[in-house]
Formats: sequence, C-alpha cells, structure tokens
Amino acid sequence: MPSTVIHRFDYRPEQRELVVTFVTGRVYVYSDVPEAEAQALRSAFSKGRHFNSWIRQHYPCREVTSASDSP
Repeated sequence: MPSTVIHRFDYRPEQRELVVTFVTGRVYVYSDVPEAEAQALRSAFSKGRHFNSWIRQHYPCREVTSASDSP
C-alpha cells in the first residue's frame, strides 16, 4: 500500500542505516537499524504507522538535504 507520509525508503545493511524520504521531500538517515526492522517496514500494511510506532523514536537519526547527500 502506498504511504501518505513516506515517499520511499532504502536500507543499507552494511551500515545498518535506513534512509527515509518523506512526501515533503525531507530525507532522514536512521542509524543502527536492524535488518529485520527494515524488512518489517517493507512488509507493513501501513508504512507510516509502522514507522511511527517502531522506528521514529527508537533509532538515532540525522536529516540530510537529499538522498545524494547521505553517505
């Protein structure tokens, strides 16, 4: 199901980073995210609800200006 909040996300298993691009265009990199959590987000019916419940306040993050700015 498409999300009304999350435009896209990518997981980098080597760095354990989840890169989330919101529909607003803001991009955040969440650190130390287990691969199982990224898979759970991928398979969640409501991406926004899952993100808010299990990722947003549970992992450190930083904002980047665009996906190309993230390491």
